[in-house]
Amino acid sequence: MWVRGRGTDPRAGRTAPSADPPPPAPGESYAGWRVTAAASFHHEALFYGSDAEYLAGAVPFIRRGLEDDAAVLVAVGERRRRMLTDGLAADAERVVFVDMPAIGRNPARIIPVWRAFAAEHGARGRPLRGIGEPAWPGRNRDELVECHRHEALLNLAFAETPRFDLLCPYDARGLAPHVLEEARHTHPHVTEAGLSERSPAYRTPAAAFADTLAPPTRRPAVLAFGRDELGAVRDFVAGGARRAGLGADRAEDLVLAVNELATNSLLHASGHGIVRLWLEDGTVLCEVRDDGRIGDPLAGRSLPEPDALGGRGLWLVNQLCDLVQVRTTTGSTVVRVHMARD
Repeated sequence: MWVRGRGTDPRAGRTAPSADPPPPAPGESYAGWRVTAAASFHHEALFYGSDAEYLAGAVPFIRRGLEDDAAVLVAVGERRRRMLTDGLAADAERVVFVDMPAIGRNPARIIPVWRAFAAEHGARGRPLRGIGEPAWPGRNRDELVECHRHEALLNLAFAETPRFDLLCPYDARGLAPHVLEEARHTHPHVTEAGLSERSPAYRTPAAAFADTLAPPTRRPAVLAFGRDELGAVRDFVAGGARRAGLGADRAEDLVLAVNELATNSLLHASGHGIVRLWLEDGTVLCEVRDDGRIGDPLAGRSLPEPDALGGRGLWLVNQLCDLVQVRTTTGSTVVRVHMARD
């Protein structure tokens, strides 16, 4: 449960403008995360073209983990959960299921679930095994972009986690070919037609925020802000949300999220920024842009410690909004949040 408040915290990993780091090679590190050629974390995509192929890949994967006394967490939709429960029979009682559409509507919320799972069950060396299906048919363009980003960041977040096997199913019937191709880039291993192999298209995680966002499809409302102008930012977002037809509770969440982002711009960039807001396909989009830089690609995906002085800003934004897109390069950061109308 989240309690609404008006407190602000520094953005995790936020630094003054500086040169972008080069992409890491195996054995090198990036943003505090080590990437190794033979990491303990095994991350694999499963391409399936039928329910039978799905079960043929997923059920034995789970059972092998149970035979090894692994803790098993499965994050899928309700239909897949029922299929796996039937396929596992009595073994299903030894598996923890969570609803991926609920936890993963904003893909930035998924890594914290896996981190909590690893912390609870893997601290004493117990094997970990999971299935996560964040990219399902029906996801929109921006959601799928963030799913790919999530999959890439998994390789950083768990590079040093021992004995953790994660299988990510992809529906080859319902997902576009470019989505499947991107999965080959973000998974070191791929299973297709029953054959498992290293993905020759896999790309070592690099600067995860550097690509650009799609431009607005309609002209946005724009507000430039500086110090002592957070009240104007909140009024601007509240008015825009109201005119766009956002419900009262969701409008309040959007105002709180943008207030956090604007506060970070004042504290950790040069003290000013720009807010843009527009309506697109029934969703209110709002972004905050400034001249700072986020150094940690996993910023906002770690639950801050209770006594931490900062790091709650992006975390809170991720909990409040349907989708959060972060892009940062030398001298520029933009965070775009999505809030669908009820």
